[in-house]
Amino acid sequence: MRIAFMGTPDFAVPTLQALVDAGHEIAAVYSQPPRPANRGKKLTPSPIQQLAESLGLKVHTPVSLKGEDEKASFAALGLDACVVAAYGLILPRAVLDAPRHGCLNVHGSLLPRWRGAAPVQRAILAGDIATGVTIMQMEAGLDTGPMLLKGETPVAAKTAGELTDEIAQLGARLMVQVLDDLAAYPPVVQPEDGVTYAAKIDKAEARLDFTLSAEQVERQVRAFNPMPGAFFELAGERLRVHAAEIAGGSAEPGTILDDRLTIACADGAIRPRIIQRAGRPAMPLDDFLRGFAVAPSTAIA
Repeated sequence: MRIAFMGTPDFAVPTLQALVDAGHEIAAVYSQPPRPANRGKKLTPSPIQQLAESLGLKVHTPVSLKGEDEKASFAALGLDACVVAAYGLILPRAVLDAPRHGCLNVHGSLLPRWRGAAPVQRAILAGDIATGVTIMQMEAGLDTGPMLLKGETPVAAKTAGELTDEIAQLGARLMVQVLDDLAAYPPVVQPEDGVTYAAKIDKAEARLDFTLSAEQVERQVRAFNPMPGAFFELAGERLRVHAAEIAGGSAEPGTILDDRLTIACADGAIRPRIIQRAGRPAMPLDDFLRGFAVAPSTAIA
């Protein structure tokens, strides 16, 4: 099939690579413009732009698709379909309707649960047993389009990074499966029952809230790994927690219970396993404690 691909972050990379490996003709690749990155704030192409250029594919990086010139340029591609995976820009009606088979999206949840920007993180925070990916036909609403195919995976004890990588690979396989025989996957309208919305993650949410149960705090740690990174502040320092375990003990929420940095929650306690001081590498708790004194009974703000 003659396809345009739209995507930006690492999540989209497996799908573009799978389309190329399956022999589809990639007429154009769209990605968000290069952004400042790293300490030098050098303009850096997105992971999709980097992959597309390495494959010799033509890349477009418009700030918006709403202009008439962009709409006309897209229509002129003469596409069978457009595949979208975490592109990050709104697709106008003219773009949605231009391809013969419309625009198909790789969405990282089991729709209609977790429509929106952060489905993986919200699934972890909510304690969902399973999540997955939905191949859907795009329409003007926010992830409201009919569904073609779903794939499920357990959440288990995975971080958002691990789960996102797993879902990205699953979504790539399912998208190729759908494109191989579109007639075999008739669109199914999403039910209204069970709709939830996955709001974009605010950095302020990454501060660990010890007034929650230990189970909920541990979910926070996994949901915000790798970004924006769960943290708390102690002795004037911000400490980032990359992994944690549920521990025993009780006290006023936010109280350090012992010299192992066990922290009381509303129900139970949490103990970091991998922790990071500002400007230093992440390290196991034992290594951290050798250089950072922890006083039991200290209250964390």
